[in-house]
Amino acid sequence: MPVKKTPFKIASRFRGLLPVVVDVETSGLNPGSHALLEIAAVTLALSRENKFYREKTVAYHVEPYVGADFDPESLAVTGIDPHHPLRFPIPEKQALHNLFTEISLAVEKAGCHRAILVGHNAWFDLAFLQAARKRCHFKTMPFHSFTTLDTATLSAFALGETVLAKALRASKIPFDVKDAHSAIYDAERTAELFCHILNNHSMGLMR
Repeated sequence: MPVKKTPFKIASRFRGLLPVVVDVETSGLNPGSHALLEIAAVTLALSRENKFYREKTVAYHVEPYVGADFDPESLAVTGIDPHHPLRFPIPEKQALHNLFTEISLAVEKAGCHRAILVGHNAWFDLAFLQAARKRCHFKTMPFHSFTTLDTATLSAFALGETVLAKALRASKIPFDVKDAHSAIYDAERTAELFCHILNNHSMGLMR
């Protein structure tokens, strides 16, 4: 008879860290002077077959903080009008509070002690979250303060690609360029890519 797999706890897979996939859309490239405009985070879970999958997505449109700079080239790429009346953004502090609360609950549910940010070029997303945290006077946040899991690096190793669209194509995960640069869309596609790499290129670590 085949050996039945024992369900693997996500907490023991990453040394007590819960991977949370994050994407931010911003008004430019400088975390110190440009604003957060969108934040999305995707929590992950493990199936009974020890396969990672997307569990929950939370996302917020964010009011630019007072004094933020706006780079026209960046806004042209994202297609975001920060002052559009139908964006219905919330203040940056409220967005961070909601995000950190959701992630803290997910960390507790998974039996982990902290979250670890997963992103495509993850340093960018973490830097903007750290800058926003300081502006809003949060002493801590649920993410590890400097360690990340970068899907650009993982894709280079597993798939020979570093560009998100090309890595998704190599993984046979649908990607529509017209929907790119939305925090929700990019975070969910990045989460699917991360799960694909873990489920198919982890060199037997989950067996």
